[in-house]
Amino acid sequence: MKSSHTPAAVFAAFDDRNLLAHGGLAPVVRLAERCGLPALVRGKVRLAGAANGAGTAVDAKVMSLVAGMLAGADSIDDMDVLRHGAMPKVFGGVRAPSTLGTFLRAFTWGHVRQLESATRAFTANLVSHCNLLPGGDEIVYLDIDSKVKQVYGAAKQGAEHGYTKVRGLHFQIVTASTPIAAPIVVATRLRKGSAGSAKGAAPLISEAIAAVRKTGATGVIVVRGDSAFFSAKVVAACRRAKVQFSFAVAQRKKIRAAIAAIPETAWTPVKYPKAIFDHDEQRWVSDAAVAEIEHVAFTGKAKKYQVTARLLVRRVKRLNPATVPAGQGELFTAWRFHAVFTNSRQHPVEAEADHRRHAIVEQIFADLEDSALGHLPSGKFTANAAWLTLAALAHNLTRAAGTLASAFHAKARTGTIRHQLLAVPARLATKARTLTWHFPQRWPWAEAFMKLWTAVGHRPVTRPV
Repeated sequence: MKSSHTPAAVFAAFDDRNLLAHGGLAPVVRLAERCGLPALVRGKVRLAGAANGAGTAVDAKVMSLVAGMLAGADSIDDMDVLRHGAMPKVFGGVRAPSTLGTFLRAFTWGHVRQLESATRAFTANLVSHCNLLPGGDEIVYLDIDSKVKQVYGAAKQGAEHGYTKVRGLHFQIVTASTPIAAPIVVATRLRKGSAGSAKGAAPLISEAIAAVRKTGATGVIVVRGDSAFFSAKVVAACRRAKVQFSFAVAQRKKIRAAIAAIPETAWTPVKYPKAIFDHDEQRWVSDAAVAEIEHVAFTGKAKKYQVTARLLVRRVKRLNPATVPAGQGELFTAWRFHAVFTNSRQHPVEAEADHRRHAIVEQIFADLEDSALGHLPSGKFTANAAWLTLAALAHNLTRAAGTLASAFHAKARTGTIRHQLLAVPARLATKARTLTWHFPQRWPWAEAFMKLWTAVGHRPVTRPV
């Protein structure tokens, strides 16, 4: 590729009123309206008495924030992306960044909870409208995890140093997925930076379970988490909700003793890197194996918190040639052990493999930080909590748009969906009280885009214009 003209023959002017940079916002905003987001926000979020008119037109302000996030905005100033070219012709009620900042700063913790309630109801509508959780009639995985988001500025409320030694705010998310569906976010919570990973996890899991059931999922629900979330309160919340749980367990004294009690004959080799399948014996010859043993957890707690369930253990041979002196082999096999406490009814090998798929939640962190959670933009804690809630909503809406567009986009990263389906430049033409959107010829993802366009009720051009 090279330039087609000399620099002296190339000119630029920002003067076209009929162009816009994110033509894909049209079907996605329409999708949000079809699933009732403006009405839910009006009905649930009430900023009564807020100064400077911050409590007025909450639906328009939330829709503006979400649309900006869909376009890739990760700060309040970035919301100006909504005020260019032909945007005022096709979207009403777009608010300025300063207005949106005032709106977010008016939030109290109660208002954040109202916004979370509206978001959960909207997510339920979105899941049923777009079939975001296919396979939910059989099994749904809820994955909980937390992350410290580094922030800057001495006035940032709640920012403290936590276990990562980084000054930031600490947020939790719970995602829902199925074996054939990409994850969506069903619950979020922002805490101060020094909060432990599991602080507030039990009520958040209860909210997530209720949210998933409201989507119409009737299958088995399995809550998965790493060892930070293995606590009596979290497991008790799962048992109260009558769902299955699967949590990694740290290698403490009682766990090591339980692992040592597993007989050698109980270990089943599993498919692992460099494993070989023995067809004669119908088993894997592998450097990894899985076994299970019954275990009573939380024996130091009150009797109501004590739980008897399965302890699944995966052992992996230590393979580090650098630690073996030249000419000497190992005297005995050394293993690394990974334990999981679960009440799953699956075969041990399947249950342990299912637990390892909990790592899918890391993809959601990557997606969120590649978009609206690039920053937590306000100095006020509750404003950032509301921003986190809306970032999760925008993620789910992007995922829904991808699901309507194509099988590929249904599981693609949200950044891919944004670049291929939302950031489509368009030119507007009006005629006889109709609006025609003209998109680039030979857009590589035009077919998927038109499926999304027509799925929300818009019409394709069927005649020359």
